Formats: sequence, structure tokens, C-alpha cells
Amino acid sequence: MNAPANPSARAQLQRLKERNRPAVPFVLDGRPAEALAGDTVLTAVLTQTRQLRLNEFSQQPRAGFCLMGACQDCWVRLADGKSLRACQTMIEPGMHICTQPAGSEGAA
Repeated sequence: MNAPANPSARAQLQRLKERNRPAVPFVLDGRPAEALAGDTVLTAVLTQTRQLRLNEFSQQPRAGFCLMGACQDCWVRLADGKSLRACQTMIEPGMHICTQPAGSEGAA
């Protein structure tokens, strides 16, 4: 599958304001990405792609639900295995975020 010419064209969130904040480089599922200072991990991911993760039971795409840390729907993990709530965690430079279930990185 070819990536779109403009990756943000497939993003769930489109940034309309505050585009002049400093860039924060991070890695999303092994690919370089960029967020803006002050973004949550949820915002950083959804400005890059259409979904945050797949539900571990139904395999349906999820993009967060309550956006305040109560529903448990936005858990992602870092490359070191640490899990975090994407809606409650601020993006940090160099974060390696994994949205796929552990052990599925090489699956097609």
C-alpha cells in the first residue's frame, strides 16, 4: 500500500490553529513523525493517522473516547514496553510510540 502524498490527509485530526508552536519529533510505529509542543500523545498520533490503536478484543479501530482518562480506551505503549494513556500524557521529544499490540510489529 502506498502512503498518501500528504500523510495528514488521512489524519483523524486536522490542525486549524496554533500551528506555530515548536515542533516535537517522535517515532510512531517505527516511522519518524512530528507533533507540536503542548500536544498530548493522543493529539500527536491522530494528527498523523486515522486511528490510535485497534481494540484488543474486537480488532476494531479506536481513536480515544472520553478524552479525559476515564474510559481506558486510549492506552498505547512505548518501545520500552511501558503503557500510557495517550489522552493524559504529553508528547516528549524522541518518544517511540507503538500503537500495535505487543508482538505484532512484524505481522502483515
